[in-house]
Amino acid sequence: MLEQLKKEVYEANMLLVKYNLITFTWGNVSGIDREKGLVVIKPSGVEYDDLTPDMLPVLDLDGNVIEGDYKPSSDTATHLELYKAYPEIGGVCHTHSPWAVIYAQAGRGITPYGTTHADYFGTTIPCTRKMTDAEIKGEYEKETGTVILEALKDIGVTQMHATLVHSHGPFTWGDDAKSSVEAAVVLEQVAMMAYNTEMLMLNANGKTERMQETLLRKHYDRKHGPNAYYGQGKK
Repeated sequence: MLEQLKKEVYEANMLLVKYNLITFTWGNVSGIDREKGLVVIKPSGVEYDDLTPDMLPVLDLDGNVIEGDYKPSSDTATHLELYKAYPEIGGVCHTHSPWAVIYAQAGRGITPYGTTHADYFGTTIPCTRKMTDAEIKGEYEKETGTVILEALKDIGVTQMHATLVHSHGPFTWGDDAKSSVEAAVVLEQVAMMAYNTEMLMLNANGKTERMQETLLRKHYDRKHGPNAYYGQGKK
């Protein structure tokens, strides 16, 4: 069942290894078949060296395992909340990549300081609020999805492909599993650049400054706007 999607999700998971976004098993990628309403996700706690496409479980949007002998990722409920809320999402990625986690642990979003950020993210990358004790003690992974959706309520997923979960780490998404990993790769680089920019600017003049909004919109829109002209386009 869904052999092509399993292959794509497997390959996307292996990109986390290629781009050094994970340590041990600290990450997972999923993909969805919207027509069938079924999700494929990395199994929980399986080492990446041991992972094969046929090990990836298939589940419905209620979290019921439809096929597979392995338990799905412990973060599955968070992925499902994103899929249910935003039909345009085709893949979701979660990592504990260090630069992004630094901001998550500080409870801070990532301010756009330059065009690298603007090329992929149309505004500040948000960080969620702290979860309540009741949320943590209850359906924790589902409530993680809830706080992500709260952080996105005024932004949506059209111009934002990432959110930091307070004290936890990043979730990213895209049109498919591979593009959700691309967003995670860029997020990690942007977080590293932002942190070092802040340190440099603080040492130099005691303050940091967000990039010009005009420049932010120019770079984001030339890739993602209605009149985008970056790349080769469709022939």
